[in-house]
Amino acid sequence: MATETAQTPAPSWQDTRKPFWPLALGVPLLPFLGFLVWQGTGGSWWAWWLAPVIVFGVIPAVDLLIGDNRDNPPDEEFSRLQGEGYYRWLTYLYLPLQYLGLLVGCWVWVNGDLSLAGAAGLIATLAVVNGIAINTAHELGHKRENVERWLSKIALAPTGYGHFYVEHNRGHHTRVATPEDPASSRLGESFWAFWPRTVIGSLRSAWRLETSRFRIRGRSPWTPRNDVLNAWAMTVLLFAALAVFFGPGVLPFLLLQGIFGFSLLEVVNYLEHYGLCRQRNAAGRYEKVDPRHSWNSDRTVTNVFLFQLQRHSDHHANPLRRYQTLRSFDFSPQLPAGYASMIVLALVTPLWRRVMDPRVVAHYEGDLALANVSPRALPGLRRRFAATGQSPTAQGTAGGATAT
Repeated sequence: MATETAQTPAPSWQDTRKPFWPLALGVPLLPFLGFLVWQGTGGSWWAWWLAPVIVFGVIPAVDLLIGDNRDNPPDEEFSRLQGEGYYRWLTYLYLPLQYLGLLVGCWVWVNGDLSLAGAAGLIATLAVVNGIAINTAHELGHKRENVERWLSKIALAPTGYGHFYVEHNRGHHTRVATPEDPASSRLGESFWAFWPRTVIGSLRSAWRLETSRFRIRGRSPWTPRNDVLNAWAMTVLLFAALAVFFGPGVLPFLLLQGIFGFSLLEVVNYLEHYGLCRQRNAAGRYEKVDPRHSWNSDRTVTNVFLFQLQRHSDHHANPLRRYQTLRSFDFSPQLPAGYASMIVLALVTPLWRRVMDPRVVAHYEGDLALANVSPRALPGLRRRFAATGQSPTAQGTAGGATAT
């Protein structure tokens, strides 16, 4: 193509995915789809399993067919894209749909006379919606505008995971890809071992971070201004209001969908930084976070449904960037599939380790001392990869080694 003259400015960059971003709102519509099919088929239990099948079956299949989109907005378009309200309102609209879907779920739980399979499917459906809502909360919670930060807490309320607002922004983003971070999984650590470590560790970290914020000013943390307490209070008020309206029988449903919902978040945390580690510099401090410290995926469809969460490397390097401006980097480690596929893989430990462990070892060119490794798994990893000819060179404790 000929170089354009100064008198003919290049056309402005166009977001080719712009017409498709509203598909992200298809997730909170899934309970309504289940309800319509359930009603139309005379109460068939399988209607409530449509949401998990779509998210973890249909979307990965379409992702595979469509492939990747590595298109990046140019730097000169950053300000325009950041300020475009279209993208912001899509995240806002997720919340009313999320809450309406929760009301539908509560009504069906109490009045639907569901079989065990139907009840399990209903829990799974709302867990998918409210679990993915944590991603919407994640997008909103990183912004400077107070209204978006409060909307973030509202999106977190149905899963009871309001402390994520504090821990993710001030804990995880500080300690990401280090052994000290409860939300960064270690090479050789299964999701089932990671789950209690991250759930308990993140809760403790959030409380310590928020209480220290008040104590450093000589104030009591027991105040409505405490972001952990006011976020948890939203959950208590929400569950109490629903129990009054629908009856106390709705509480088991709310608790179960909340647990499975925040577990969906934690399995995403598990795959985002698996085995990756920032190195210590000569001063003993961890190097700055950069795009090498997060696993990425450029699968088109999942990125649309998750507001580009899969471009996680740029998010950690530039947390204030809005989802429409996130970029893909050639030197970021790449997942072999989109998040929806990798979530399923993470639940089956032998398959996960067969797929991902060699990728981590290859990323560090065989040097396990550069990876974030589970100490219990280290001897087995040395034997395993020595046997395959990848010859890991770790001699001491892996994770957080000094960069050379």
